[in-house]
Amino acid sequence: MVGYDPKSEVKSISAVEVAVAGSASGFVTRALISPVDVIKIRFQLQIEQLSPRNPLAKYYGILQTAHRIFHEEGLTAFWKGHVPAQLLSVSYGAVQFVTFECLTELVHNATPYNTRNFIVHFVCGGLAACTATMTVQPLDTLRTRFAAQGEPKVYRNLRHAVVTMYQTEGPLTFYRGLTPTIIAIFPYAGLQFSFYNLLQQLYKWVMPPEGMNAGNVKNLVCGSCAGVISKTLTYPFDLFKKRLQVGGFEQARAAFGQVRTYKGLMDCAGQIVREEGPVGLFKGLSPSLLKAALSTGFTFFWYEFFCNLLYALKDTGSTKGQEG
Repeated sequence: MVGYDPKSEVKSISAVEVAVAGSASGFVTRALISPVDVIKIRFQLQIEQLSPRNPLAKYYGILQTAHRIFHEEGLTAFWKGHVPAQLLSVSYGAVQFVTFECLTELVHNATPYNTRNFIVHFVCGGLAACTATMTVQPLDTLRTRFAAQGEPKVYRNLRHAVVTMYQTEGPLTFYRGLTPTIIAIFPYAGLQFSFYNLLQQLYKWVMPPEGMNAGNVKNLVCGSCAGVISKTLTYPFDLFKKRLQVGGFEQARAAFGQVRTYKGLMDCAGQIVREEGPVGLFKGLSPSLLKAALSTGFTFFWYEFFCNLLYALKDTGSTKGQEG
């Protein structure tokens, strides 16, 4: 289902329906994984070592961080920045899947390559993600700012955040962290799509015929594994992106510990290695892997679910029309 497949019977849904399925997948997934994302961002932005032995560390474990956020900021804190995050997920899902389906179909029609090839999915997945990222980067920056701020809040709501950031930091501030994002997103998304396709094929090879009807479980498991593999291989760039996105936002970070200002991607990477050690490049990896497993698994699971649902509705409608 994911990617153009000339042998698939579910290939008659339109680009609009693909966009709807992608948006719906992003919406449901974002609502489910938002708490893990907030914890991950708090870890990534903390300068101090993530260890209970460090008295200056505000956060040092997933459960400890969840308890502290809940105690200090309330349950709703786990959905801080949820409005821009949902706009991000809905828009990103639509653009990414429509672009991916179009690119894989183009490969099938214009080249001799097999559209189910690992490299084809890697390149098409990477390009689709870059296209989606360029489209929604301002929303990602807003989401990060909301998730990063403590109490008292710097931004009251989405409109206040947009106006304040534009007036005080200029329009380019919405694209902070774009360079490491693009550098990271191509291989990350490419590996997601490639490993998802590869794991689906391995699943068919390993699973006995009587177990092949568990399609929903297969999609979830393959998506989760693909997410963990791709996130581990590209994680440091996600960290750089988050650090750069909160530049100019230091006053809201004071309650969380030390703050740093970075001149760019290389300066950010250099400072992290010098001050926090090589292990600092993987701060927040544990919640990130949890998030990647849930996010990628749910994204592919719900995308395939909604595509099949839309196809079934269309097929039912056409059958009734023929009978009438």
